[in-house]
Amino acid sequence: MTGRRAPATTLLVLAVALAAALALAVPWTPLPGADLVGDPLRDFTAAERAREVAFHREVRPWSYGSLAVGLLVAVALGLTRAGARLVTAAARPLGGGWVWQVLLGTLAVTVVGRLSTLPLSARVEAVRRAYGLSTRTWPGWLAEVGKGVLVGAALSALVLLALVLAARLARRTWWAWGAAATAALAVAGSFAYPLVVEPVFADFTALPAGELREDLLALAERDGVPVQEVLVADASRRTTALNAYVSGFGSSRRIVVYDTLLRDATPEEVALVVAHELGHAEERDVLSGTLLAALGGAAGICLLALLLSWRPLLRRVGADGPADPRIVPLLLALAAVGTLLAAPATNLVSRRIEARADVHALDLTRDPATFVAAQRRLATTNLSDLDPHPLAYAFFATHPGATERLALAREWQRLRGSR
Repeated sequence: MTGRRAPATTLLVLAVALAAALALAVPWTPLPGADLVGDPLRDFTAAERAREVAFHREVRPWSYGSLAVGLLVAVALGLTRAGARLVTAAARPLGGGWVWQVLLGTLAVTVVGRLSTLPLSARVEAVRRAYGLSTRTWPGWLAEVGKGVLVGAALSALVLLALVLAARLARRTWWAWGAAATAALAVAGSFAYPLVVEPVFADFTALPAGELREDLLALAERDGVPVQEVLVADASRRTTALNAYVSGFGSSRRIVVYDTLLRDATPEEVALVVAHELGHAEERDVLSGTLLAALGGAAGICLLALLLSWRPLLRRVGADGPADPRIVPLLLALAAVGTLLAAPATNLVSRRIEARADVHALDLTRDPATFVAAQRRLATTNLSDLDPHPLAYAFFATHPGATERLALAREWQRLRGSR
Protein backbone atom coordinates (compact mmCIF):
# COMPACT_ATOMS: atom_id res chain seq x y z
CA MET A 1 0.00 0.00 0.00
CA THR A 2 2.88 2.37 0.79
CA GLY A 3 4.21 1.99 -2.73
CA ARG A 4 0.89 3.18 -4.10
CA ARG A 5 0.37 6.05 -1.67
CA ALA A 6 2.90 8.41 -3.24
CA PRO A 7 1.63 8.20 -6.84
CA ALA A 8 -1.98 8.32 -5.57
CA THR A 9 -1.28 11.48 -3.56
CA THR A 10 0.58 13.06 -6.48
CA LEU A 11 -2.30 12.15 -8.80
CA LEU A 12 -4.71 13.93 -6.47
CA VAL A 13 -2.51 17.05 -6.36
CA LEU A 14 -2.16 17.08 -10.15
CA ALA A 15 -5.91 16.60 -10.56
CA VAL A 16 -6.54 19.65 -8.37
CA ALA A 17 -3.96 21.66 -10.33
CA LEU A 18 -5.52 20.55 -13.62
CA ALA A 19 -8.99 21.52 -12.41
CA ALA A 20 -7.70 24.95 -11.37
CA ALA A 21 -5.97 25.43 -14.73
CA LEU A 22 -9.15 24.45 -16.55
CA ALA A 23 -11.20 26.88 -14.48
CA LEU A 24 -8.78 29.75 -15.15
CA ALA A 25 -7.69 29.10 -18.74
CA VAL A 26 -10.86 27.86 -20.42
CA PRO A 27 -13.53 30.40 -21.47
CA TRP A 28 -16.57 28.46 -20.29
CA THR A 29 -18.86 31.31 -21.40
CA PRO A 30 -17.28 32.74 -24.57
CA LEU A 31 -20.14 35.19 -25.20
CA PRO A 32 -22.10 35.88 -21.98
CA GLY A 33 -25.84 36.15 -22.48
CA ALA A 34 -25.82 34.43 -25.87
CA ASP A 35 -28.19 31.69 -27.00
CA LEU A 36 -26.05 29.44 -29.19
CA VAL A 37 -28.63 26.86 -30.25
CA GLY A 38 -28.21 26.37 -34.00
CA ASP A 39 -30.81 25.46 -36.58
CA PRO A 40 -29.64 23.73 -39.79
CA LEU A 41 -33.08 24.29 -41.37
CA ARG A 42 -32.58 28.02 -41.03
CA ASP A 43 -28.98 28.27 -42.13
CA PHE A 44 -28.60 25.74 -44.95
CA THR A 45 -30.58 24.78 -48.02
CA ALA A 46 -32.26 21.41 -48.45
CA ALA A 47 -29.68 20.46 -51.10
CA GLU A 48 -26.76 21.36 -48.82
CA ARG A 49 -28.22 19.35 -45.96
CA ALA A 50 -28.97 16.37 -48.20
CA ARG A 51 -25.43 16.27 -49.57
CA GLU A 52 -23.90 16.40 -46.10
CA VAL A 53 -26.26 13.71 -44.78
CA ALA A 54 -25.51 11.43 -47.73
CA PHE A 55 -21.77 11.85 -47.26
CA HIS A 56 -21.85 11.02 -43.56
CA ARG A 57 -24.23 8.09 -44.11
CA GLU A 58 -21.65 6.59 -46.46
CA VAL A 59 -18.49 7.38 -44.53
CA ARG A 60 -19.53 6.69 -40.92
CA PRO A 61 -19.67 2.88 -41.01
CA TRP A 62 -16.13 2.68 -42.37
CA SER A 63 -14.79 5.44 -40.13
CA TYR A 64 -16.33 4.01 -36.96
CA GLY A 65 -15.34 0.52 -38.03
CA SER A 66 -11.74 1.63 -38.42
CA LEU A 67 -11.78 3.14 -34.94
CA ALA A 68 -13.28 0.00 -33.43
CA VAL A 69 -10.87 -2.38 -35.17
CA GLY A 70 -7.89 -0.25 -34.19
CA LEU A 71 -8.96 -0.28 -30.54
CA LEU A 72 -9.65 -4.01 -30.57
CA VAL A 73 -6.23 -4.79 -32.04
CA ALA A 74 -4.51 -2.47 -29.55
CA VAL A 75 -6.32 -4.09 -26.62
CA ALA A 76 -5.69 -7.60 -27.97
CA LEU A 77 -1.96 -6.94 -28.20
CA GLY A 78 -1.86 -5.01 -24.94
CA LEU A 79 -3.77 -7.43 -22.75
CA THR A 80 -2.31 -10.72 -24.00
CA ARG A 81 1.15 -12.19 -24.33
CA ALA A 82 0.92 -11.79 -28.10
CA GLY A 83 2.06 -8.19 -27.74
CA ALA A 84 5.05 -9.17 -25.61
CA ARG A 85 6.07 -11.80 -28.16
CA LEU A 86 5.78 -9.23 -30.96
CA VAL A 87 8.09 -6.83 -29.08
CA THR A 88 10.80 -9.43 -28.51
CA ALA A 89 10.55 -10.73 -32.07
CA ALA A 90 10.85 -7.24 -33.54
CA ALA A 91 14.10 -6.58 -31.67
CA ARG A 92 15.68 -10.01 -32.13
CA PRO A 93 17.46 -9.22 -35.45
CA LEU A 94 19.34 -6.37 -33.70
CA GLY A 95 20.32 -8.32 -30.62
CA GLY A 96 17.14 -8.03 -28.59
CA GLY A 97 18.36 -5.34 -26.19
CA TRP A 98 15.79 -3.43 -24.18
CA VAL A 99 16.27 -0.20 -26.14
CA TRP A 100 15.60 -1.97 -29.42
CA GLN A 101 12.64 -3.73 -27.88
CA VAL A 102 11.10 -0.37 -26.97
CA LEU A 103 11.88 1.32 -30.29
CA LEU A 104 11.16 -1.54 -32.68
CA GLY A 105 8.39 -2.95 -30.51
CA THR A 106 6.56 0.38 -30.62
CA LEU A 107 6.99 0.48 -34.39
CA ALA A 108 5.81 -3.12 -34.78
CA VAL A 109 2.68 -2.62 -32.65
CA THR A 110 1.89 0.62 -34.50
CA VAL A 111 2.33 -1.02 -37.91
CA VAL A 112 0.16 -4.02 -37.00
CA GLY A 113 -2.56 -1.73 -35.72
CA ARG A 114 -2.47 0.46 -38.81
CA LEU A 115 -2.45 -2.49 -41.21
CA SER A 116 -5.53 -3.90 -39.47
CA THR A 117 -7.47 -0.72 -40.24
CA LEU A 118 -6.01 -0.07 -43.70
CA PRO A 119 -8.90 -1.59 -45.74
CA LEU A 120 -11.46 0.41 -43.78
CA SER A 121 -9.38 3.58 -44.03
CA ALA A 122 -9.09 3.02 -47.78
CA ARG A 123 -12.85 2.87 -48.00
CA VAL A 124 -13.09 6.17 -46.10
CA GLU A 125 -10.64 7.69 -48.58
CA ALA A 126 -12.70 6.36 -51.49
CA VAL A 127 -15.83 8.03 -50.13
CA ARG A 128 -13.97 11.30 -49.59
CA ARG A 129 -12.70 11.15 -53.16
CA ALA A 130 -16.20 10.43 -54.48
CA TYR A 131 -17.49 13.58 -52.77
CA GLY A 132 -14.56 15.70 -53.93
CA LEU A 133 -12.99 16.14 -50.51
CA SER A 134 -9.73 14.35 -51.33
CA THR A 135 -7.42 15.12 -54.24
CA ARG A 136 -4.78 12.52 -53.38
CA THR A 137 -3.77 9.68 -55.65
CA TRP A 138 -3.69 6.24 -54.08
CA PRO A 139 0.13 6.22 -53.99
CA GLY A 140 0.00 9.66 -52.38
CA TRP A 141 -2.51 8.43 -49.81
CA LEU A 142 -0.37 5.40 -48.98
CA ALA A 143 2.67 7.65 -48.63
CA GLU A 144 0.81 9.82 -46.12
CA VAL A 145 -0.33 6.73 -44.22
CA GLY A 146 3.30 5.60 -44.04
CA LYS A 147 4.43 9.00 -42.83
CA GLY A 148 1.73 8.97 -40.18
CA VAL A 149 2.81 5.56 -38.93
CA LEU A 150 6.47 6.56 -38.73
CA VAL A 151 5.80 9.90 -37.04
CA GLY A 152 3.29 8.41 -34.60
CA ALA A 153 5.60 5.51 -33.74
CA ALA A 154 8.56 7.85 -33.27
CA LEU A 155 6.68 10.16 -30.91
CA SER A 156 5.25 7.22 -28.94
CA ALA A 157 8.63 5.51 -28.76
CA LEU A 158 10.24 8.67 -27.39
CA VAL A 159 7.77 8.78 -24.49
CA LEU A 160 7.93 5.03 -23.85
CA LEU A 161 11.72 5.02 -23.93
CA ALA A 162 11.76 7.73 -21.28
CA LEU A 163 9.34 5.75 -19.09
CA VAL A 164 11.19 2.43 -19.35
CA LEU A 165 14.53 4.15 -18.78
CA ALA A 166 13.17 5.87 -15.67
CA ALA A 167 11.83 2.55 -14.39
CA ARG A 168 15.21 0.85 -14.95
CA LEU A 169 17.12 3.62 -13.17
CA ALA A 170 14.69 4.29 -10.33
CA ARG A 171 12.43 1.31 -9.67
CA ARG A 172 10.55 2.94 -6.77
CA THR A 173 10.23 6.49 -8.06
CA TRP A 174 10.12 5.88 -11.82
CA TRP A 175 6.59 7.27 -12.00
CA ALA A 176 7.74 10.65 -10.64
CA TRP A 177 10.58 10.90 -13.14
CA GLY A 178 8.25 9.64 -15.88
CA ALA A 179 5.63 12.26 -15.02
CA ALA A 180 8.26 15.00 -15.14
CA ALA A 181 9.62 13.70 -18.46
CA THR A 182 6.12 13.49 -19.97
CA ALA A 183 5.36 17.06 -18.96
CA ALA A 184 8.70 18.25 -20.36
CA LEU A 185 8.09 16.40 -23.63
CA ALA A 186 4.66 18.05 -23.93
CA VAL A 187 6.27 21.48 -23.69
CA ALA A 188 9.14 20.62 -26.03
CA GLY A 189 6.76 18.99 -28.50
CA SER A 190 4.52 22.05 -28.62
CA PHE A 191 7.53 24.16 -29.56
CA ALA A 192 9.10 21.69 -31.99
CA TYR A 193 5.99 20.23 -33.66
CA PRO A 194 5.48 23.04 -36.21
CA LEU A 195 9.18 23.02 -37.07
CA VAL A 196 9.81 19.26 -37.19
CA VAL A 197 6.54 17.34 -37.73
CA GLU A 198 4.29 19.63 -39.78
CA PRO A 199 6.80 19.91 -42.67
CA VAL A 200 6.65 16.10 -43.03
CA PHE A 201 3.05 16.36 -44.23
CA ALA A 202 3.00 19.70 -46.07
CA ASP A 203 5.19 22.30 -47.70
CA PHE A 204 4.97 25.85 -46.41
CA THR A 205 5.67 29.08 -48.22
CA ALA A 206 5.30 32.69 -47.16
CA LEU A 207 2.13 34.39 -48.32
CA PRO A 208 3.23 36.39 -51.39
CA ALA A 209 3.61 40.15 -51.11
CA GLY A 210 0.47 41.98 -52.07
CA GLU A 211 -2.65 43.62 -50.74
CA LEU A 212 -3.92 40.53 -48.90
CA ARG A 213 -0.61 40.00 -47.11
CA GLU A 214 -0.44 43.65 -46.09
CA ASP A 215 -4.05 43.56 -44.90
CA LEU A 216 -3.46 40.46 -42.79
CA LEU A 217 -0.29 41.84 -41.21
CA ALA A 218 -2.09 45.12 -40.52
CA LEU A 219 -4.93 43.15 -38.93
CA ALA A 220 -2.41 41.40 -36.65
CA GLU A 221 -0.77 44.72 -35.78
CA ARG A 222 -4.13 46.27 -34.94
CA ASP A 223 -4.84 43.25 -32.77
CA GLY A 224 -1.55 43.66 -30.92
CA VAL A 225 -0.31 40.20 -31.93
CA PRO A 226 3.32 40.10 -33.15
CA VAL A 227 3.27 38.18 -36.44
CA GLN A 228 6.21 38.42 -38.81
CA GLU A 229 4.77 36.18 -41.49
CA VAL A 230 1.71 34.24 -42.56
CA LEU A 231 2.45 30.86 -44.12
CA VAL A 232 0.57 29.01 -46.85
CA ALA A 233 0.27 25.20 -46.74
CA ASP A 234 -0.02 23.30 -50.02
CA ALA A 235 -3.17 21.50 -48.88
CA SER A 236 -4.62 21.33 -52.40
CA ARG A 237 -2.41 18.37 -53.30
CA ARG A 238 -4.38 16.19 -50.88
CA THR A 239 -7.72 17.86 -50.11
CA THR A 240 -10.29 20.46 -51.13
CA ALA A 241 -11.07 21.33 -47.51
CA LEU A 242 -10.66 24.91 -46.34
CA ASN A 243 -8.79 25.55 -43.12
CA ALA A 244 -6.29 27.63 -41.19
CA TYR A 245 -4.64 27.16 -37.82
CA VAL A 246 -2.11 28.48 -35.34
CA SER A 247 0.53 26.29 -33.71
CA GLY A 248 3.66 26.59 -31.63
CA PHE A 249 4.55 29.49 -29.38
CA GLY A 250 7.40 31.91 -28.96
CA SER A 251 9.68 31.91 -31.96
CA SER A 252 7.92 28.85 -33.42
CA ARG A 253 4.44 30.39 -33.41
CA ARG A 254 2.95 30.47 -36.87
CA ILE A 255 -0.34 31.23 -38.55
CA VAL A 256 -0.95 28.87 -41.45
CA VAL A 257 -3.68 29.12 -44.09
CA TYR A 258 -4.49 26.42 -46.62
CA ASP A 259 -3.92 27.35 -50.24
CA THR A 260 -7.45 26.08 -50.86
CA LEU A 261 -8.76 28.83 -48.58
CA LEU A 262 -6.85 31.47 -50.54
CA ARG A 263 -8.14 29.99 -53.79
CA ASP A 264 -11.82 29.58 -52.93
CA ALA A 265 -12.64 32.24 -50.33
CA THR A 266 -12.88 35.99 -50.71
CA PRO A 267 -10.13 38.18 -49.18
CA GLU A 268 -12.62 39.31 -46.53
CA GLU A 269 -13.37 35.71 -45.59
CA VAL A 270 -9.67 34.90 -45.43
CA ALA A 271 -9.18 37.88 -43.11
CA LEU A 272 -12.01 36.62 -40.91
CA VAL A 273 -10.43 33.17 -40.61
CA VAL A 274 -7.03 34.71 -39.83
CA ALA A 275 -8.69 36.95 -37.22
CA HIS A 276 -9.93 33.76 -35.56
CA GLU A 277 -6.36 32.43 -35.49
CA LEU A 278 -5.10 35.73 -34.10
CA GLY A 279 -7.56 35.17 -31.27
CA HIS A 280 -5.72 31.98 -30.39
CA ALA A 281 -2.41 33.82 -30.46
CA GLU A 282 -3.60 36.76 -28.35
CA GLU A 283 -5.18 34.51 -25.74
CA ARG A 284 -2.04 32.30 -25.69
CA ASP A 285 -4.17 29.25 -26.35
CA VAL A 286 -1.24 27.14 -27.51
CA LEU A 287 0.65 27.95 -24.31
CA SER A 288 -2.33 27.21 -22.06
CA GLY A 289 -3.06 24.05 -24.07
CA THR A 290 0.53 22.96 -23.54
CA LEU A 291 0.19 23.54 -19.80
CA LEU A 292 -3.00 21.49 -19.69
CA ALA A 293 -1.36 18.72 -21.72
CA ALA A 294 1.65 18.69 -19.39
CA LEU A 295 -0.53 18.44 -16.28
CA GLY A 296 -2.76 15.82 -17.89
CA GLY A 297 0.21 13.78 -19.08
CA ALA A 298 1.85 13.83 -15.66
CA ALA A 299 -1.43 12.80 -14.03
CA GLY A 300 -1.75 10.00 -16.55
CA ILE A 301 1.65 8.61 -15.58
CA CYS A 302 0.64 8.59 -11.91
CA LEU A 303 -2.55 6.72 -12.82
CA LEU A 304 -0.43 4.34 -14.88
CA ALA A 305 1.78 3.65 -11.87
CA LEU A 306 -1.30 2.61 -9.89
CA LEU A 307 -2.46 0.31 -12.67
CA LEU A 308 0.95 -1.31 -13.07
CA SER A 309 1.09 -2.07 -9.36
CA TRP A 310 -1.62 -4.66 -9.98
CA ARG A 311 0.39 -7.84 -10.40
CA PRO A 312 -2.33 -9.94 -12.13
CA LEU A 313 -2.33 -7.43 -15.00
CA LEU A 314 1.43 -7.76 -15.47
CA ARG A 315 1.26 -11.56 -15.36
CA ARG A 316 -1.46 -11.51 -17.98
CA VAL A 317 0.61 -9.51 -20.46
CA GLY A 318 3.87 -11.34 -19.76
CA ALA A 319 5.84 -8.37 -18.41
CA ASP A 320 7.71 -8.10 -15.11
CA GLY A 321 6.95 -4.40 -14.58
CA PRO A 322 7.45 -0.92 -16.06
CA ALA A 323 11.18 -1.58 -16.52
CA ASP A 324 10.40 -4.52 -18.81
CA PRO A 325 10.18 -3.41 -22.49
CA ARG A 326 7.51 -6.09 -23.03
CA ILE A 327 5.19 -3.61 -21.29
CA VAL A 328 5.09 -1.49 -24.50
CA PRO A 329 1.91 -3.02 -26.03
CA LEU A 330 0.03 -2.59 -22.76
CA LEU A 331 1.08 1.06 -22.50
CA LEU A 332 0.01 1.73 -26.08
CA ALA A 333 -3.35 0.04 -25.47
CA LEU A 334 -3.95 2.06 -22.30
CA ALA A 335 -3.04 5.25 -24.17
CA ALA A 336 -5.51 4.43 -26.97
CA VAL A 337 -8.36 3.62 -24.60
CA GLY A 338 -7.57 6.55 -22.31
CA THR A 339 -7.49 8.99 -25.21
CA LEU A 340 -10.94 7.85 -26.35
CA LEU A 341 -12.41 8.01 -22.85
CA ALA A 342 -10.98 11.49 -22.29
CA ALA A 343 -12.20 12.77 -25.67
CA PRO A 344 -15.52 14.25 -24.46
CA ALA A 345 -13.71 16.35 -21.86
CA THR A 346 -10.83 17.44 -24.09
CA ASN A 347 -13.22 18.22 -26.96
CA LEU A 348 -15.43 20.29 -24.68
CA VAL A 349 -12.41 22.38 -23.69
CA SER A 350 -11.38 22.71 -27.34
CA ARG A 351 -14.86 23.85 -28.42
CA ARG A 352 -14.97 26.55 -25.76
CA ILE A 353 -11.56 27.83 -26.81
CA GLU A 354 -12.57 27.83 -30.47
CA ALA A 355 -15.77 29.71 -29.63
CA ARG A 356 -13.74 32.39 -27.86
CA ALA A 357 -11.57 32.74 -30.97
CA ASP A 358 -14.76 33.19 -33.02
CA VAL A 359 -15.86 35.97 -30.68
CA HIS A 360 -12.42 37.53 -31.01
CA ALA A 361 -12.69 37.48 -34.81
CA LEU A 362 -16.06 39.21 -34.64
CA ASP A 363 -14.78 41.79 -32.15
CA LEU A 364 -11.72 42.51 -34.30
CA THR A 365 -13.41 42.73 -37.70
CA ARG A 366 -16.90 43.79 -36.59
CA ASP A 367 -18.18 42.08 -39.70
CA PRO A 368 -20.74 39.38 -38.80
CA ALA A 369 -22.01 39.19 -42.40
CA THR A 370 -18.63 38.03 -43.67
CA PHE A 371 -18.29 35.72 -40.66
CA VAL A 372 -21.56 34.06 -41.63
CA ALA A 373 -20.48 33.79 -45.27
CA ALA A 374 -17.12 32.29 -44.26
CA GLN A 375 -18.69 29.74 -41.91
CA ARG A 376 -21.25 28.68 -44.50
CA ARG A 377 -18.49 28.27 -47.06
CA LEU A 378 -16.37 26.23 -44.67
CA ALA A 379 -19.30 24.02 -43.71
CA THR A 380 -20.51 23.31 -47.23
CA THR A 381 -17.03 22.85 -48.71
CA ASN A 382 -15.81 20.60 -45.89
CA LEU A 383 -19.18 18.77 -45.70
CA SER A 384 -19.40 19.43 -41.96
CA ASP A 385 -22.02 17.52 -39.98
CA LEU A 386 -24.83 20.06 -39.63
CA ASP A 387 -26.87 18.11 -37.07
CA PRO A 388 -24.48 15.70 -35.30
CA HIS A 389 -25.61 13.00 -32.91
CA PRO A 390 -24.85 14.06 -29.31
CA LEU A 391 -22.42 11.16 -28.81
CA ALA A 392 -20.60 11.84 -32.06
CA TYR A 393 -20.45 15.51 -31.14
CA ALA A 394 -19.04 14.73 -27.69
CA PHE A 395 -16.40 12.25 -28.84
CA PHE A 396 -15.26 13.76 -32.14
CA ALA A 397 -16.13 17.47 -32.42
CA THR A 398 -13.16 19.67 -31.54
CA HIS A 399 -14.90 22.81 -32.88
CA PRO A 400 -18.41 24.17 -32.41
CA GLY A 401 -20.84 22.97 -35.05
CA ALA A 402 -21.50 25.12 -38.09
CA THR A 403 -25.00 26.04 -36.92
CA GLU A 404 -23.64 26.98 -33.48
CA ARG A 405 -21.12 29.31 -35.07
CA LEU A 406 -23.80 30.95 -37.17
CA ALA A 407 -25.97 31.36 -34.08
CA LEU A 408 -22.95 32.93 -32.36
CA ALA A 409 -22.69 35.52 -35.14
CA ARG A 410 -26.35 36.45 -34.76
CA GLU A 411 -26.04 36.67 -31.00
CA TRP A 412 -22.86 38.75 -31.28
CA GLN A 413 -24.69 41.16 -33.55
CA ARG A 414 -27.56 41.36 -31.08
CA LEU A 415 -25.33 41.85 -28.04
CA ARG A 416 -22.40 43.85 -29.37
CA GLY A 417 -23.55 45.36 -32.65
CA SER A 418 -22.24 45.19 -36.21
CA ARG A 419 -20.43 47.65 -38.37
